Amino acid sequence: MPDSSWFYLAGGLVLLIVCGDFLVRGASALAARYGVSPLLIALTIVAFGTSAPELLVSVRAALAGSPGIALGNVVGSNIANILLILGLPALILPIACTGRTVPHNMLIMMGASVLLIVLCFVGPLGFWQGVLLLALLATYLVYSGWDARMNPHSPSPLAAGEDETLPEPGQPYDAFAKPADVDTHHLPHGDLPRDNLSRRSIALKLLIGIGGLPIGARFVVDGGTEIAQVFGVSDAVIGLSLIAVGTSLPELATSVMAVFRRNDDVVVGNIIGSNIMNILAILGITALIAPLPVSQDFLTFHLWVMLGAVVLLLPFAMTGGKVGRFAGVLFLASYGAYLYAMFALGHMPGAA
Repeated sequence: MPDSSWFYLAGGLVLLIVCGDFLVRGASALAARYGVSPLLIALTIVAFGTSAPELLVSVRAALAGSPGIALGNVVGSNIANILLILGLPALILPIACTGRTVPHNMLIMMGASVLLIVLCFVGPLGFWQGVLLLALLATYLVYSGWDARMNPHSPSPLAAGEDETLPEPGQPYDAFAKPADVDTHHLPHGDLPRDNLSRRSIALKLLIGIGGLPIGARFVVDGGTEIAQVFGVSDAVIGLSLIAVGTSLPELATSVMAVFRRNDDVVVGNIIGSNIMNILAILGITALIAPLPVSQDFLTFHLWVMLGAVVLLLPFAMTGGKVGRFAGVLFLASYGAYLYAMFALGHMPGAA
């Protein structure tokens, strides 16, 4: 086994963690500086940045004549985003699905998922289906911008730069500690209360985060693929499972760092936004490049698992509830059951 495989795997994981932290810091600072809801930033900028690996993989697969992998990557990533990427951080700390726009963005994700199922049953995803998905994406982005203008976000006094309560002399200062009367889930920052970054610093953090996440994911996928091949795992299993999980690693890195910084809006917005982007943007662009045939296993199994994962998240998002440790275990167990069904029962996505 080449040493470079382990280097790629370890280096990719480090890069994901570092760039995920940069993306969370930059997005939180951008929201605070311009009075925009962190949830909106997570639904758009963060979501598109963390969906970049899916775009790269799907477009490359379409150009290489492997459209089944392109569709499997998106569907598999959407399943992993909810069951795995939300389930793991929930084991660390409960994640509150609060925020004014969470319910209707959740319904938009549900609608996009149902639309994808309908389009797949109608026939292959081709040029006109791609145009439809991209038109809906443009409508969603315009609506999100209009909604943000009509309902401006009001940052907390601490985020606006007012002095926070300092510890008594001789007492340690905890940078992550928040005053008891401040709702940490709604601070525009997940960082220090006064993290007033310049525009250049914010842009640099966002660029590092968005640019580095796909590179880190590629390193992890390449390294993990080589290691798996050494242990005799088939190419089909590697390409159709590891790639889907690997392209979701940016969402995982971003979500974990956001949980540690107690910025639940970024966690929930990142997952919902990424799933919307995967369907409307990634599949929309890929379908313009090459038709995407839909295998029978998608129609009878994988698309319905994707919809089932959305239904699992629905009650939390619509009621503003918290995804706690019990729900996290449920999500992870569901993902484990999905993987077992895929491998043990022969449901191989994308095997067109």
